[in-house]
Amino acid sequence: MALIPWRPREMWWDPFRDLEAIQNEMNRLFDSSLLRWSDRDVGLLEGAWSPAVDIYDSKGNVMVKADIPGMKKDEIEVSVNKDILIIKGEKKQEKETKEKDFVRTERFYGSFNRAIRLPAEVDASKVNATYKNGVLELVLPKKEEAKPKQLKIDIK
Repeated sequence: MALIPWRPREMWWDPFRDLEAIQNEMNRLFDSSLLRWSDRDVGLLEGAWSPAVDIYDSKGNVMVKADIPGMKKDEIEVSVNKDILIIKGEKKQEKETKEKDFVRTERFYGSFNRAIRLPAEVDASKVNATYKNGVLELVLPKKEEAKPKQLKIDIK
């Protein structure tokens, strides 16, 4: 009979430990794209930003609200292609802080390009956009064929 030296349980080889480490790293990568105000480095996603949006679907329209503070309305470009809404722009950094030493900076700067698939195809010629207090509001009327139709069925 062969004797096997005793090792503490945590020293045993566990084939799932490596898989768990990979899963944790993948979770950290995907979570970091959702955590906009994180203190830790985000690796590949560092420096990238895009405006947060809310999308509402009503009977005749798709409503979109996007938070884009600190920009002028002529610095924002909005376009629609079938059921894809594209919001582009560039937020420039202020240059007044030449003699100040930053301790912390959390505001995002740089260009952004956000493409959002809408729940229905919209009529791009009738889109209404307003920009007030850093919030871009879009009213996108649905195309007639995309609107839900209710048919009356006769019961015999």
